[in-house]
Amino acid sequence: MAEEGKHLETGRADRSVWLMKCPTIVSRAWQKAAAAAAAADAGGPSPNPNPVVAKVILSFDPLSTDEDPNQFKMEMAQTDNGNTPKNYSLNMFKDFVPMCVFSESNQGKLACEGKVEHKFDMEPHKENLSDYAKLCRERTKNSMIKTRKVHVLDKEHVNVRTMISMIGGGPHSGPKDKKKPAPTRTPEVKRTRRDRGDIENILFKLFERQPNWSLKHLMQETDQPEQFLKEIMNDLCVYNKRGPNQGTHELKPEYKKSVEDTSAT
Repeated sequence: MAEEGKHLETGRADRSVWLMKCPTIVSRAWQKAAAAAAAADAGGPSPNPNPVVAKVILSFDPLSTDEDPNQFKMEMAQTDNGNTPKNYSLNMFKDFVPMCVFSESNQGKLACEGKVEHKFDMEPHKENLSDYAKLCRERTKNSMIKTRKVHVLDKEHVNVRTMISMIGGGPHSGPKDKKKPAPTRTPEVKRTRRDRGDIENILFKLFERQPNWSLKHLMQETDQPEQFLKEIMNDLCVYNKRGPNQGTHELKPEYKKSVEDTSAT
C-alpha cells in the first residue's frame, strides 16, 4: 500500500447513536452555546469539554392508539437567540440504511463511535410557531435589503483625465479605444416581376448565346427577383452539381432540342 495503514479504535462500536438532521440556526446556536460555556469554564479547575446545549424529553401516552406512542421533544439550553425557536419536535424514522459514526482526532486517530439506531428530523414545536414565523419574516426582510450603494464623488476626488480616457475622447486614447465605423451596406435593388412568358423567351435566347449560366448572371441579364427566377429555372433547367460546369444551369434536353430547332429555322 502507498499509504501506511491506520489503526481504528472500535471500543465504542456497539454503542447506540442517534442521527439527527437539524436546521442551520440550531447548529449555530449550539456552537455559540458551546463557545460561551467553554469561555465560562476556562478559569475553573476542570473545564467541561462537552457542555450541555440542549435536552431531549420523551413523552409516552399509554392510551394512544398510534403504532409508536413515543413523542420526542428537544429544548434548547440557551434562550437569548432572538426569534430562534426554543422547542423542537423530533420525528423519528425507523426505515433507513444502517450506518456507523466515525471520528478523527486532531492527532489523526480514527475511532468508531457507534451504530445509528434512530434517525430524526427536526421541526419547530407548535409552542414556538409564532417565533418561527417572526424568524421567517425577518429572514425575508433581510434578503430584500440592497447591499449596493451609490457614492457621489467630490470634485476633488475626480480625475478628469481618467474620466476622459474612459469615455474614449481623450488625447491618451489609443487606436484600440476608437470604434471602427460600421461597414455601409449597399441597398438591394428591388426588382419587378415581368410576364413569365417574356422571361422564358429571354432565357431561351440567353441559352442560345451560351449553354451554361449561373443564377447570379441570369439575374443580372433578366433583372428579375431571385425567387421568381428560381421557379422558372426549376421548370426549364437542370442544375450541375459536379463536373466542369459545376454550379451552373443548363436547359433540359427537351428544351435544348426546341431551341436548336428554332435557331435552325
